[in-house]
Amino acid sequence: VQLQASGGGLVQAGGSLRLSCVASGDIFSINDMAWYRQTPGKQRELVAAFTRGGSITNYADSVKGRFTISKDKDKNMGYLQMNTLKPEDTAVYYCNAEGFTRQLIEYNVWGRGTLVTVSS
Repeated sequence: VQLQASGGGLVQAGGSLRLSCVASGDIFSINDMAWYRQTPGKQRELVAAFTRGGSITNYADSVKGRFTISKDKDKNMGYLQMNTLKPEDTAVYYCNAEGFTRQLIEYNVWGRGTLVTVSS
């Protein structure tokens, strides 16, 4: 199973971006999906996530009310809508997914990351 994130770019403060994450490969189910971000010298931090099989969403306090995680189960895709972006949102954003393959083998995979740069 592979993940590919896209949608990053350069945006001015106050602007919006929508990140996408597509899963491909031997997928039977995607149970949970999450977005993380990382800046140089810092640990990767959770931004937003579906948990408990997608029934619950969690957000970092710093993005609550501005970011929205969503998914399209039929297309094996996840999204992160980011509004009212701030310079401190600048980071490489990674998607993460876990679920089962058709052989019912559990997987937990990461995408390669997409850079979001917010200018002041």
